[in-house]
Amino acid sequence: MDSDTPAPVFDSTTFLKNLTTLPGIYKMYNAQDEIIYVGKAKNLRNRVSSYYKNQSASPKQQVMMAKVARIEVTVTHTEGEALLLECQQIKRHKPRYNICLRDDKSFPYIYLSDHEFPQIALHRGAKKKSGKYFGPYPSSTAAKESLKLLQKLFPVRQCEDTVYNTRTRPCLQHQIGRCTAPCVGLVDKAVYAQDVAHTVMFLDGRGGALIGQLITQMEQASAALEFEQAAAFRDQIGRLRTVLEKNYVQGEKGNVDIIACASQQNLACVQVFFIRNGQQLGNKAYFPSMLDEHDPGAVLQAFIAQYYLDRPAPQELIVSHELEEIELLTEVLGNQAKHAVTISPRVRGERAKWLQMAMTNAGLSLAAKLADKQSLHGRFLSLQQQLRCPDIPKRLECFDISHTQGDQTVASCVVFDQNGPVKSAYRRFNIEGITGGDDYAAINQAVARRYKRLQQGEHPAPDILFIDGGKGQVQAAQKALAELAINNVMIVGVAKGADRKPGMEKLILVDQEQPLDITAGAGGLLLIQHIRDEAHRFAVTGHRQRRGKTKKQSSLESIAGLGPKRRQQLLKQFGGLQGIAQAGTDALCSIDGISRQLAQRIYEHFHHQDGN
Repeated sequence: MDSDTPAPVFDSTTFLKNLTTLPGIYKMYNAQDEIIYVGKAKNLRNRVSSYYKNQSASPKQQVMMAKVARIEVTVTHTEGEALLLECQQIKRHKPRYNICLRDDKSFPYIYLSDHEFPQIALHRGAKKKSGKYFGPYPSSTAAKESLKLLQKLFPVRQCEDTVYNTRTRPCLQHQIGRCTAPCVGLVDKAVYAQDVAHTVMFLDGRGGALIGQLITQMEQASAALEFEQAAAFRDQIGRLRTVLEKNYVQGEKGNVDIIACASQQNLACVQVFFIRNGQQLGNKAYFPSMLDEHDPGAVLQAFIAQYYLDRPAPQELIVSHELEEIELLTEVLGNQAKHAVTISPRVRGERAKWLQMAMTNAGLSLAAKLADKQSLHGRFLSLQQQLRCPDIPKRLECFDISHTQGDQTVASCVVFDQNGPVKSAYRRFNIEGITGGDDYAAINQAVARRYKRLQQGEHPAPDILFIDGGKGQVQAAQKALAELAINNVMIVGVAKGADRKPGMEKLILVDQEQPLDITAGAGGLLLIQHIRDEAHRFAVTGHRQRRGKTKKQSSLESIAGLGPKRRQQLLKQFGGLQGIAQAGTDALCSIDGISRQLAQRIYEHFHHQDGN
């Protein structure tokens, strides 16, 4: 049944009559029992009743309500609890008529360990390790740039402990002046601790105090006639001033997020600028998913609630538009973050300049996204025309195979919709039980495994299934679908031309003897090339990962007495196969469960394989 099919008549009168007046959330379901909208209310009866009053319901709400087959409510203690529960449900179910923030990776932090000679590194995920965390940074690129900068300012090590513990001589980082080599004892503990303290001051936003400290040290070195050391401090101060001038936000000392929204048609861009300890860490653009057009204030309201659901808000949010429920949001965010949170829609001076910059960036990002969307829509239209489809395709899938001389075969499946790649729907399949190098059998197995899950309702069917290959691969895919009784998917083979040049591809259709002629440079062909190249990239990446893992395992598996648990322990402790190969028998013996006899066998495995 189509999702737009009108729902059976819902007895709203009886439902509303028995509905509670307590706070909570309400979930609206369509005829297919899919959640199409989630909302929260201080008074559930009053809020839900408003949808059934024609004079107060908007045309969009009326269209939505025509699809409602049932409504389910969950009562909460407070409206704040209802807001949190609403956000959780929206992020989980992504209802069609809600503004949904697309899933994003957890933010990266800069992590400083509590080791005797601490390591500074990029960290993402749960903060389980003891030490200090600085951030969050808007992207891993921003965090890596900061780490690179810190290496030039303060030579604190960035290598993993497993590498640090097994070093016997200084690495390249020491040779280029980016590390003082504590691993081999080339730096005094007190000197290293000073570099760590300076790093912490910089990351804490105390750049002015840090420069003052370095000036004092420079003057002391000069007075002691240590002119080389004084010159080193002078150069460090100069580099530090340059960095601070570039990233310093005038008038800001605390943690602030500047959030601006631009909205047009049914697309919106939310631009977030991150300021931590008075320094600008970067910015990031978000494009919430929404079916209808919403004003920027409503978009920001939904965005902020969902965005800070699983991450603490800073002390202040500067926003570009007024929010309808600013008091409720302030209360909930403060409770979540365990400190007071202020939301400021009206600012002046330097803050107004920053907000204007965020709004300009949001507008530019939105314009670029609209242009891409229109371009992508044009490519889907072209694809419809080139393949003579009755309707514009909504969902495309593409399969590709990767292996090395038939070994470690991996199949990839990538998915595109009318907004571009749907990376959350990508899948890889490790192919087993076939003759090495049999691409036809590999495609058959991958397609069968993928669309068996379709029958179980795990994902929707594509309108077109692309196969990277010729007639043999297409027939293998067709056979797999036929065995599953799936006959409503169009299969198209994408075969490379005689010269294997882009634009010379041949399209193989199931019912046609000759390849389909497609206009070179047409938008539809560009779309096919895009999805084919993405499938190839995804397959090759998966194959390399599988091959690398097998190489690691196979090399250690040949050592008698070394079981899977000890193999994993060795790889973890020494940071990989190279670290194990460089370790001596004493270092190997230090691992729990590794006897001296076994350590000797491991050592000989790596050092006497060539009979030397």
